[in-house]
Amino acid sequence: MLFTSFSFLTLLPLALLLHALLPVRVRWAWLLLASYGFYAASAPLNAFWLGVVTLLVYACGWGLGRAQRPVARVALLMLGLVAVLGLLTAFKFYDFAAGELERLVAVWLGTAPALPRLGLRNPVGLSFYAFSAASYLLDVYAGRLPAERHAGQLALYVAFFPKILAGPIERATTFLPQLRTGLRVEPERLVAGLQLIGWGLFKKVVIADNLAPLVDRPFAIAAYASPLELVLAVYFFAFQIYCDFSGYTDIAIGVARLFGIDLMENFRRPYLARSTAEFWGQRWHISLAHWFRDYLYFPLGGSRAGRLRQYANIMAVFTVSGLWHAGLGYGVGWTFLVWGALNGLYNWAGLATRPLWHALGGHLPRIASSPVWAVLRVLLTFHAVLLAWVFFRATSIGQAVLILRRIAGALGQLPALALRYPYSGEQALAVGLIAVLLALEVLDERRPLRERLAAAPVYWRWTAYYGVLAALLILGRWQAREFIYMQF
Repeated sequence: MLFTSFSFLTLLPLALLLHALLPVRVRWAWLLLASYGFYAASAPLNAFWLGVVTLLVYACGWGLGRAQRPVARVALLMLGLVAVLGLLTAFKFYDFAAGELERLVAVWLGTAPALPRLGLRNPVGLSFYAFSAASYLLDVYAGRLPAERHAGQLALYVAFFPKILAGPIERATTFLPQLRTGLRVEPERLVAGLQLIGWGLFKKVVIADNLAPLVDRPFAIAAYASPLELVLAVYFFAFQIYCDFSGYTDIAIGVARLFGIDLMENFRRPYLARSTAEFWGQRWHISLAHWFRDYLYFPLGGSRAGRLRQYANIMAVFTVSGLWHAGLGYGVGWTFLVWGALNGLYNWAGLATRPLWHALGGHLPRIASSPVWAVLRVLLTFHAVLLAWVFFRATSIGQAVLILRRIAGALGQLPALALRYPYSGEQALAVGLIAVLLALEVLDERRPLRERLAAAPVYWRWTAYYGVLAALLILGRWQAREFIYMQF
């Protein structure tokens, strides 16, 4: 069931009404029932795998809470992690790995035996709730969280319907305490939740889904599309994936607030980042970045084990991130590893040149603090990320290289081509929507739009609300396509 579907938008008020009528002490049970109903609506078998993961995690967590011997605790942790992450690996990678192994053996030996295939379809959202489940086990093992004795509330943590399909990857350390204090909703939280839902819908159905056809066609015919069409498609994809994914999380966070639960922030105006380290560490998919930081980068030694180890740890994080992203709607392939490695190289470059920039800032403080320099840094970071997005979106490394070669070969001619190109109304609308988005993000960076709305006169506030509603009704492509990150 999509957040943008008529059925969801119809059932949500009914779920809220029943939630409000129930006693506070049993609201968690209603949310658990609603979460499983929401998740099983499109594919009932998905609920089976969700239940399997939940039972495994509860059993291993219960054992960790009672075990005293270090060997037993390590064994329980490994059992839980191998089961949960092994299930994720089998669903996402087994068939792809079997095909690649057959191909390599055939190259070496001239022939290769046919390996069996599982033919399993990845349960929607598995990548997200598997990481949530793994973080719970790791936190219990490390003593950051006591083992949850309430099986129903742990099941709700894993299955909570706003976040299960595409995050945020919430931590049990912040989610479970909210269930114990009761799920009460104040008017201010309702208003904030509805604002986030409206903004998320605008980003998804108005911006992302209007950009999608302008991206799909040039990428599908990369060898025949004009270089300018490919350039536009690459830029449009950057904003499509941002509005699609951040639109989902805005809706998820907003819906959760309607039920009295706070989920963590997942996006913070990423295309205003001044470095790739800032982009990945503080602004884009924050919940995943923090997961890798806390459960992979720090355990590997982080920056404490010397410069060479730090470089290796950074690349390990981005390589694993590439693997995690593999299996998106563009297929499992090597492009995601290239995308991850490329972003790892960006972070290597930023780390290596940091002393140089600090020295230049000390000698040229007026330039270093000037708005022009800040804008240049933002543009440089955006275009570095843009280059990596080509590999993320392409269906093969060959297609990505072809697109980049065709664009690079026409760089000198692009200004003239841009002046003569017969732009369509859809392309003009796309540029206008991106301009509106960027203007609002710049304003939000200086002062949160929520605070601006709260301080604005009532007529301006409702003008903004009606403007978003009109855009949703007139320009929105409802149920045109599912959210990109749901396809993990």
